[in-house]
Amino acid sequence: MSANKSLYEHLKAQCADDWNAYIEHDFVRQLGQGTLPKECFQHYLKQDYLFLIQFSRAWGLAVFKSEDLDSMRYAQAGLNAMLDIEIGLHVDYCRDWGVDEAQLRALPEASATVAYTRYVLDAGFAGDLLDLHVALAPCILGYAEIANWLAAQPDTVREGNPYNAWIEMYLSEEYQQAANTERELLDKLGQQLPADRIAALEKRFSTATRMEVSFWQMGLDLAD
Repeated sequence: MSANKSLYEHLKAQCADDWNAYIEHDFVRQLGQGTLPKECFQHYLKQDYLFLIQFSRAWGLAVFKSEDLDSMRYAQAGLNAMLDIEIGLHVDYCRDWGVDEAQLRALPEASATVAYTRYVLDAGFAGDLLDLHVALAPCILGYAEIANWLAAQPDTVREGNPYNAWIEMYLSEEYQQAANTERELLDKLGQQLPADRIAALEKRFSTATRMEVSFWQMGLDLAD
């Protein structure tokens, strides 16, 4: 890894094909064009609720894996935001799409949801705080990039698009800033690493990115 390239940019470059397949997935394209079938988006929202629960566990694990007070507080803030704000907002958004909280609580996890979330948790349990953040990065940072990519596409429809609120959420200054903060932490943790350590992180990031591709495909295929 070159001295002037951030760890995040390096990791993306090492799995460029998988990263582009994630950012530019047909699910994303159809969402931006407003042509995504309603039932596909509903299926995605349902599974994303279950994903957020496991994501909260990952932030709790980040507290445990932290070795200084600042890192613990950052992880705690992430956990609090998930439990106190994000999950509630997601439940409200699902209700707007005809899915109530009782339905969400009764849902079984799709195979793609299990595979992705347990991979992230396993990365955290088996590795250190950097391993965990590398496994989380495709989600946190990828969604910010997806929103920006959609906003730049000439065929993205904003006015009258039933999915525009989703795009706006991840384009928001609040979310973009949160993504920037996560990227800064990732790059800070990833300074001056030996080659074998970087190679291991490349595998973690690539696997998590492929899990994101599978998660989109799960929504598109209505897969269980």
